[in-house]
Amino acid sequence: MDAAGGIVELDGVTKTFGSHVAVRDLTLHIPRGCVYGFIGPNGAGKTTTIRMILNLQAPDRGTVRVLGAPPGPAVTDRIGYLPEERGLYRKMRVRELVLYFGRLKGRPLAELAPRADAWLERLQLREWRNKRAEELSKGMQQKVQFIATVIHEPELVILDEPFSGLDPVNAEVLTGIIQELRRSGRTVIFSTHVMEQAERLCDRVFMIARGRKVLDGTLADIRRQFGEDTVDLIGEGDPSPLRGLPGVREVREEGGRFEIDLEAGASAQGVLEALVPRFQIRSFAVRAPTLHQIFIRLAGEAGEGRAA
Repeated sequence: MDAAGGIVELDGVTKTFGSHVAVRDLTLHIPRGCVYGFIGPNGAGKTTTIRMILNLQAPDRGTVRVLGAPPGPAVTDRIGYLPEERGLYRKMRVRELVLYFGRLKGRPLAELAPRADAWLERLQLREWRNKRAEELSKGMQQKVQFIATVIHEPELVILDEPFSGLDPVNAEVLTGIIQELRRSGRTVIFSTHVMEQAERLCDRVFMIARGRKVLDGTLADIRRQFGEDTVDLIGEGDPSPLRGLPGVREVREEGGRFEIDLEAGASAQGVLEALVPRFQIRSFAVRAPTLHQIFIRLAGEAGEGRAA
């Protein structure tokens, strides 16, 4: 059993490639039975972190524990991994392929066969079960690879951009499956570039930028950390004065709707009072920033070397 309920533990982990530090002094605790989002810009260190969890790469310093043990053969069969770079044996038939991946994880055929049939039915692939993988569309191939990821009922499921290539209907089906995995007590590490997906699915979010952890916590904690510093404004008039108001950091406009980021400590009431004489206001609401907005801010700060 993993200690203290944590299914993945990284303590002071650093990984370098030559002179490049891909991950720097990373400490991370992933509890059992949650959806844990991995977010960050391209090249930030997400994939390197996942590879260390999977024992595909070893850290230069620090320790990694997965399912209560160092990563390696002892825990590999209890993990399911869907990589961002998809890959199937193109000449294999769909049902045969799914069963093959389950057998690689040490599960008996008698156990896997009914599961495979149930999954193929659920993901609307039953009629394709005897087709070769190369005959399937990209979206169908992705569904097959997802089934291969979970067919052995792993305790830890790692999904790297799992919605890529799926149409909205199948994306909704996959969303439901991820939620079911969480309810069954499994842990899902969900790596994505789409902040709306992370906000909808994740219990906790970890963000890495330039190899350093810049965000880690529940969505509620993250929002409290940033406070209510965003204004949604609907109105008419010349928007140029908005950008010059004291306390306004940034303004985004779309069809008469404005999203205003306030400087730290700025008064939303003061912004409203300054706007009244020069702008026809129909709606003015203060809220916490979205995860997408937080991501943009922190990624920008990391790019300028200011990440903590």
